[in-house]
Amino acid sequence: MSQSQNVEIVTDSSFQSQVMQCSQLAIIDFWAEWCGPCRQLSPTIEQLANDYAGQAKIFKMNVDENPNTPSQFQIRGIPTVLFFKGGQLVDQIVGNQSKEAITQVIQKHLQ
Repeated sequence: MSQSQNVEIVTDSSFQSQVMQCSQLAIIDFWAEWCGPCRQLSPTIEQLANDYAGQAKIFKMNVDENPNTPSQFQIRGIPTVLFFKGGQLVDQIVGNQSKEAITQVIQKHLQ
């Protein structure tokens, strides 16, 4: 799977240090290899990572390899994108959404 250099992989073990202690807006795309809508969302996530480099950090977490974090945040369907600011969950998007829809949520939390 091709990946933007602005998208970081986060795991259950690195979640605390990478996301909860992130000084910027942290956005996590929860996905799985077998999930079609996740694969459709992936290029959008990569574009957003490039668009918001320096303003927000974008992560991807494979739910099959990392079961603890998704269950901690009650993620039942994927793709789910969570938005964290200062270690707090501030927003979430469920399902494959348009770039515009996700951009609106990012803009709201960057102000």
